Amino acid sequence: MKTVDMIYQTMFAEIGQRAIDDAWTLDFPPTGRFVKVKVRDRQYWYFDQSDGEGGQKRKYVGPAEDPEISKRVEDFSRTKTDYRIRRRLVSSLTRDGGLLAADRTSGSIVETLAAAGLFRLRAVLVGTLAFGTYSGLLGVRIPSAAIMTGDADFAQDYAISAEVMDSLPPILELLQSADPTFRAVPTLDRAETTAFANGEGYRVEFLTTNRGKDEYLDKPADMPALGGASAQPLRFMDFLIREPVRTVLLYGAGVSVLVPDPARYAVHKLIIASRRHAHSALKRDKDIMQAGILVEALLQTKRSPDLAIAYIEAWERGPAWEEAIKIGAAMLPGERKDSLRECLEAGGRATGEKAVLPF
Repeated sequence: MKTVDMIYQTMFAEIGQRAIDDAWTLDFPPTGRFVKVKVRDRQYWYFDQSDGEGGQKRKYVGPAEDPEISKRVEDFSRTKTDYRIRRRLVSSLTRDGGLLAADRTSGSIVETLAAAGLFRLRAVLVGTLAFGTYSGLLGVRIPSAAIMTGDADFAQDYAISAEVMDSLPPILELLQSADPTFRAVPTLDRAETTAFANGEGYRVEFLTTNRGKDEYLDKPADMPALGGASAQPLRFMDFLIREPVRTVLLYGAGVSVLVPDPARYAVHKLIIASRRHAHSALKRDKDIMQAGILVEALLQTKRSPDLAIAYIEAWERGPAWEEAIKIGAAMLPGERKDSLRECLEAGGRATGEKAVLPF
């Protein structure tokens, strides 16, 4: 696997910081103020600003214990960055650096939802679009075949959506501002909408964590923070989106997004592949390809401890998780199995925790 030149890794990091600064300035202009609010024994930051009609509107910012948020609140000031410089950096990364840009439809959708505050409300970009960001995050070149997609998936923890006391504008209106052909995808027997599609069949879907009871699995969950959209509860989603990381989707001037930790993504893909039915063979093959690429990348970039920690956490969740990991790992090609074994063993030595090999 080819490593991205250090100059382009540095440029990617620079875009990421600039994108965060711009997103922060857009969400929290200097005419407003930060306030701390206690919700169920935890402190959270909110932002108050005038609504232009004599009142005020309040936005959720994040947990008060988050050091990055607290630092920005303390140093609150307008951060100005040059949009054109960021566009040139993105162009150089995709043209010369070997990193892959998001397609126009995907990029426009993610950019629109990000500007509306989706990631501020702790939603996470998941699926293949998230996988595509790992090239810049890890500093390796990912084959274009591994990131081809016709959909955009977003996940939000159910508890976060229920407790933040803030919401996006209507999701359908946001999507239609990016592409007027977007429509809600109807469900068979319920009024809730978890997915939207445009005239060309591009699909946007919202997912959430399973609340622990099988009775919730097939029922869309009401998500107060998602602007009228519901979300489909899925098993294993809580593992995937726990402790997401900040990175950049390479589109336009770079879009600051939250994505799953790459080690968690790799383990999650092994688990999901084991649960694909025969009619989902193409998706299963893609799951295994992406898991194998990330295992190789984590090994090559000396992040074996990250994989070992995520793997051990999943393995220790019980027999069903163990079995799923074994089945998924058995699908890896021979050289990828060797990489997984080497990565887990190296990670175990570094962390002092031995991982039980799946084969």
